[in-house]
Amino acid sequence: MRDEIREQPAALERTLRSGLRSGARLAKAVAAKRPRLIVLAARGTSDNAAQFGRYLLEIMTGIPVSLAAPSVITLYQTPLDLAGAMVVAISQSGESTDTNLVLERAKAQGALTVGITNEAGSTLAGLAEHVFLVKACKERSVAATKTYTGQVLMLYLVAQALGARIRVDDLRALPEWAEAALSLESAAGERAERYRFMERAVVMGRGLNYSNAQEFALKLMETCYVVTEGFSSADFLHGPIAMVEPSLPLFFFAPCGSTWPGTEDVLSRLGQLKAETLLITDAGNKAAAAYPRAMVIPVRLGRKRGPGPEELFTPIPYIIPAQLFAAALAQEKGLDPDRPRTLSKITRTL
Repeated sequence: MRDEIREQPAALERTLRSGLRSGARLAKAVAAKRPRLIVLAARGTSDNAAQFGRYLLEIMTGIPVSLAAPSVITLYQTPLDLAGAMVVAISQSGESTDTNLVLERAKAQGALTVGITNEAGSTLAGLAEHVFLVKACKERSVAATKTYTGQVLMLYLVAQALGARIRVDDLRALPEWAEAALSLESAAGERAERYRFMERAVVMGRGLNYSNAQEFALKLMETCYVVTEGFSSADFLHGPIAMVEPSLPLFFFAPCGSTWPGTEDVLSRLGQLKAETLLITDAGNKAAAAYPRAMVIPVRLGRKRGPGPEELFTPIPYIIPAQLFAAALAQEKGLDPDRPRTLSKITRTL
């Protein structure tokens, strides 16, 4: 797991080179007929990438996005009217049975179909009209890391193909930001020591980083066996805050931008409740970086738009310290994150 986390800058560079060609082909298809609706189908870590895609695509294109519920088709046998929609299936292995069935049914109805996968020879790659291949090489750890960030990167390119104003130069900076985030490996290990006996936790991220809250929670559950819930910081105020007690561990993704004022308000309330908070941020957010417990991605100079990454581009670099923390915490607990109990790399469900 740790080796694969470290491979992400190079994997992102390869994935971007490959994805630009796929994006250009998709843009031509979209120019001929713009979809009225986008449906994203995925499971597990890929479903968390899809959650990012929902925010990104709606924010940047204005097209409504739905996350598919595969059971509607596989268990309840209900035909969905997907004509005129674009259906995007996301799967690391490309062999998720129910995800592929959603794509197959959509294709039969004339929907525009897109597949994002790490496996060129997979069933998914054979089904989709437009295939975005994540170039992460073989992922051996059961806990997905480099394939998640590769999927997120491909969703930027899908958005761009739909007309989103996303500059290629900004995407080319993401491997550099991933490298900067990797510099926190020692800090993540030191932080993990404090949480060795943690049994439950909450992770929060809003908007574009809500998917990271879900993904970090999943990593803590599958590699460290910590009962963890991921929340939007807005949703957290609508009930779940009642469970907060002194020393409850809460982890925050805290970028600059639209979500920071609300995040800061929640942090203030949690401070009054004496909760244990740890922030993941970058040096561009000086207020968040000043918190006593924060993992701060160091600033890389030379950015035309300021020293820190824009909020739009934070999800990839921000998840890396979380991945490093989960790997370090598993080691602290004497667990093997590469082979979590009862899990396998490919999961097939209907």
